[in-house]
Amino acid sequence: MPSSTYLGAPASGSALRLAVYTDYVYRRQAQAVYAERAFAMFVARLADCCERLVIAGRLSPQPGRWHYRLPETVEYLPLPYYASLARAVSGTPAMLRSVLRFWKLLDDVDAAWILGPSPLSLVFAVLSAMRGKTTVLGARQDLPRYARTRHPNRRALQAAALLLETLQRAAARRLPMIVVGPDLARRYRTAPHVLQLTVSLISETDIVAASEVERRSYDDELCILSVGRLEAEKNPLLLADVLAQLLERNGRWRLTVCGEGAMAGDLSRRLRELGVGERAELRGYVPIDGGLLELYRSSHAFLHVSWTEGLPQVLYEAFAAGVPVVATAVGGVPEAVGEAGLLVPAGDAQAAASALARVAADDALRWRLVRAGFEEARRHTIEAECRRVADFIRANG
Repeated sequence: MPSSTYLGAPASGSALRLAVYTDYVYRRQAQAVYAERAFAMFVARLADCCERLVIAGRLSPQPGRWHYRLPETVEYLPLPYYASLARAVSGTPAMLRSVLRFWKLLDDVDAAWILGPSPLSLVFAVLSAMRGKTTVLGARQDLPRYARTRHPNRRALQAAALLLETLQRAAARRLPMIVVGPDLARRYRTAPHVLQLTVSLISETDIVAASEVERRSYDDELCILSVGRLEAEKNPLLLADVLAQLLERNGRWRLTVCGEGAMAGDLSRRLRELGVGERAELRGYVPIDGGLLELYRSSHAFLHVSWTEGLPQVLYEAFAAGVPVVATAVGGVPEAVGEAGLLVPAGDAQAAASALARVAADDALRWRLVRAGFEEARRHTIEAECRRVADFIRANG
């Protein structure tokens, strides 16, 4: 942890008019606005800590719904649409128009939390600082590593990601920084102030009672739950390999996968190739308040197998449900999980299967993991984390 890490001083109670930018796409259906990523719901809860909250992001030209609807307490500033940073040149006109809209937004806010790195995030940070606004940078993941994993054959894109991170790290020598997880906190330790954030969508009321966990039997069928996007950097095909190894040892295992993505079909095929398709269920997207919490609570273990991570919020959802966690030791996961989970090397199906088998066989180990998970979940509720963000921004104003 850097010596300048902000630990969360009490809020001054002063009013805060805050703009937040992430390079996300949003959709509109009638008067409702929908986000493509769950992180937008965390940002939206900052409205409870602010006088005014405005979320800025690209508006898709295609109307429709996504899974995450912004609440009416949040204002949304639509920015002109461009397809992706991978095609940044064709998106230049839209980016220029976005700069004008963000400049106007700065007339009506006191502070801006700008998450990147991206071309627009860097420009927006410069504009905000020029206007004398409280300007805080943000990072959620190791962008160069993400680019290498997601686009392994696109060297130019990988070089662009490295350049963007280098520029943001240079800007962070002057501006305060909010980062997700300890790994990014170390990378940005030269910032004048650093807040290490845990992105959590759980409330105190979501944490199950210990008595409910005690009723969970490990004597019959054993259910593994995995939740996350089915994309290359999440390594979803490993889930099939882990299940196959477990079933070779013990036929009681089942796998439930919740999430969408380009590799859903690949995962389904891999399960069939290994002959374990009948012991797995791909549920697609399941809302946290529409059945996902129940799936956590009825599972016997939670498995997370990403190649790269900042700090995944799904770990805290599992902790809150009292589910033992097995996760790959990548990014900020090891230090954040601590004693609350078993860590395995990324890409190692045998290690993950062995860890899950230990969880099923060892009562004392399970309870140690569950108790430590409860402590982590209580420390990192969405209410507590949003207060820390708002306090940090005020303290740097």
